[in-house]
Amino acid sequence: MTRVPLGVLDLVPVPSRATPREALEASLRIVRSAEAAGYARYWFAEHHFNPGVIGSSPAVLIALAGAATTRIRLGSAAVQLSPRHTEAVVAEEFALLATAFPGRIDLGIGRSALGGGGPIGPADAPETVTPDGLLIPEPYHFERTFDAPKFRTLAALLVRGEGGSTFADQVETILALLGDGIGDGDGRVDLGTAPGVSGPELRLFGSGTVTAQLAGRLGLPFAANYHSAPSGVLVSIDEYRAAFLPSERLDRPHVIVSADVVAGPTGERARELASGYPAWVRSIRNGLGAIAYPTPDEAAALTWTDADRRLVDDRVRTRFVGTPADVAARLDTLQRATGADELVLTTITHDPEDRIASFESIAREWHG
Repeated sequence: MTRVPLGVLDLVPVPSRATPREALEASLRIVRSAEAAGYARYWFAEHHFNPGVIGSSPAVLIALAGAATTRIRLGSAAVQLSPRHTEAVVAEEFALLATAFPGRIDLGIGRSALGGGGPIGPADAPETVTPDGLLIPEPYHFERTFDAPKFRTLAALLVRGEGGSTFADQVETILALLGDGIGDGDGRVDLGTAPGVSGPELRLFGSGTVTAQLAGRLGLPFAANYHSAPSGVLVSIDEYRAAFLPSERLDRPHVIVSADVVAGPTGERARELASGYPAWVRSIRNGLGAIAYPTPDEAAALTWTDADRRLVDDRVRTRFVGTPADVAARLDTLQRATGADELVLTTITHDPEDRIASFESIAREWHG
């Protein structure tokens, strides 16, 4: 059976008892392993001021990964556009990366969460299971996260001023800069990168209808978040396909869907490897920032309230955990339910070597 390509999404997590440098070195080992295992893409997420994830600059991480690999495509998932990220800087950084690593760079763009809250997915929609068996949980409301004192501090630190451009304006400006440039005559501005070098492939990454519709209108690929916002994945994909207009970049919709997975040699071992995940998600949704990823013993020692369990329930129950065959079967379900053209996997365990083993075993199972 021919299956869709797989990619990797890396948050560069920091395990407890490890240093940030060790976490970075682990990610470079993982990208080399992913390339050897046949993964098509390796993307870095953008998160700021979290002790447990250090992917604050996808462009820097891509440059490091590019120097450590030869073939795999590298990208961001996603650069979070806001008033602190000017369109020119994003376009210049990724055009330069494409000059250094031609034909290998993906520029994934998303809307910054710092602008405000609201549910991910249709408000007050009930939990459902698709005919294919994919769980679509109730929407998660981010008010608790956005109201946390640390989150308000981050918003003040990372977003300056009101900003003069809408998200759509920013994306269209980046597209123009990556194309022929902006302006006429002496007022024309272009990136000045070497002619003939293939530029970065632009795609929009998100969980809401605004981003999905924009990706469709501009004829761009769309990456939908099942791993972090499972309740909205089907709606956003439907909105994207309904809005899609063919472009010089793409003649038909192209959907990539993310999934959070852990594979182990046995189901029991996989569940043990995944046991730190609820505490890690709880730290994020409490608005405190991702904690260093705990060991199974550290996770087992933590106390939980019923409210805590509800806080992470949608993320825990939509994570694919089991043997490689178990995970591949659930990825098949995800692909059928969404019609995805590609899947991108994110995996966090305490020991990076278990992440490598999980990715490698899933690739062997997936590709047969």
